[in-house]
Amino acid sequence: MHDFAQKLQQPSLWPKVLDYVQWQRSARAAAAAGQPAPDMPDLAPLSVNLDLTTACNYKCDHCIDWDILNSKEKHEDDQLRASIERMAARGLRSVILIGGGEPTLYPGFVPFVQFLKGLGLAVAVVSNGSRGDRLLQAAPFFTTGDWVRLSLDSGSNDVFRRMHNPSSATLTLDEICSWIPKIKAANPALQLGFSFVITWKGGSRGAVKIIENIHEMVMAAKRASDARFDYISFKPFLERQADGAEVMDPAKTESELQAVVARIQQNLADARAAVRPDFRVLASTNLRVLMAGTWRDYTTQPKVCHMQMLRQVLTPLGTFNCPAHRGVGKAMLGGKELWAVPAAAQHATAQILGGFDASHECREVTCLYNSTNWWLEEMVGSNAPLPQQAPANEQQDWFL
Repeated sequence: MHDFAQKLQQPSLWPKVLDYVQWQRSARAAAAAGQPAPDMPDLAPLSVNLDLTTACNYKCDHCIDWDILNSKEKHEDDQLRASIERMAARGLRSVILIGGGEPTLYPGFVPFVQFLKGLGLAVAVVSNGSRGDRLLQAAPFFTTGDWVRLSLDSGSNDVFRRMHNPSSATLTLDEICSWIPKIKAANPALQLGFSFVITWKGGSRGAVKIIENIHEMVMAAKRASDARFDYISFKPFLERQADGAEVMDPAKTESELQAVVARIQQNLADARAAVRPDFRVLASTNLRVLMAGTWRDYTTQPKVCHMQMLRQVLTPLGTFNCPAHRGVGKAMLGGKELWAVPAAAQHATAQILGGFDASHECREVTCLYNSTNWWLEEMVGSNAPLPQQAPANEQQDWFL
């Protein structure tokens, strides 16, 4: 439940947003006058998704990143740390360790979390939960505002194993959830989330048919509440289209979509009634617009995706402009080491800002940043003076 535009107006982030908008205004004025574009300011993204590894110990039927898992490409730890340090010196405020792969399988996962926190960064982890021992070891290093979210998508051990196909023959949802009280005891301030991607009949990953789990929503919410998670987040299944973009494609079940939505809505209501009072049952932005029937409104993008500057994706396969285009060649800014040389990364960012036409490339993507991109576009295109004082109060929430 994020208001990204509001986040960008915090005093801690606003000066960097101003620098970017002023540069965009200058670049467009130079282009209109037939003059060379000014150099980009000495900026780095404010937030990054960092895939520590492509290795994964699951074979999930609904995995959006199936084609890039378990490659031989790896980060060099020293080089990766140097890149993050240079980014932090230029404005980076948060890192989400995600994948791409399973971040806790990175050999240096725990010391890397400690390293990020030593730089004063906000840190989050999206994990499959299979290495609860490593999450427990890392727990003391997290601070208020940090979070860990486990992608579990089920309420029963049977559906969990059929959906995720873990390499361990004995791993169960029961075992994964048993780590949560231990992690909470180690660091009560760390927010722990249970992620549930809703799947329904008709969904597929290529030729692979997806196992339906709508009927497990209430069971999952109660399980998460009892296990002492702080919340459960429900979101709809996404697919990769031919050009590589992550899209929501309810058209596959268009004739049954209203019935699917009605089932989801009823299960959400029942889930909220089944949990402890301080436990949150959340519907993601994609799910809310699917239920409202407005999801196509979020596919109309401005030509320039401004979030390419403010949030990027670093992976062993390269540096990309958006999580929705992770691993896609046309969305690649450069190699995995790109930010080791900030000037080169800034040049690459300027190039993709000018060359990646989001109005075309993202025309099927239900974009979480849609309204934020239009807000930034309006600021860039306006002649109005930009307020030097941050318009919003500080939330210390720097995740984008």
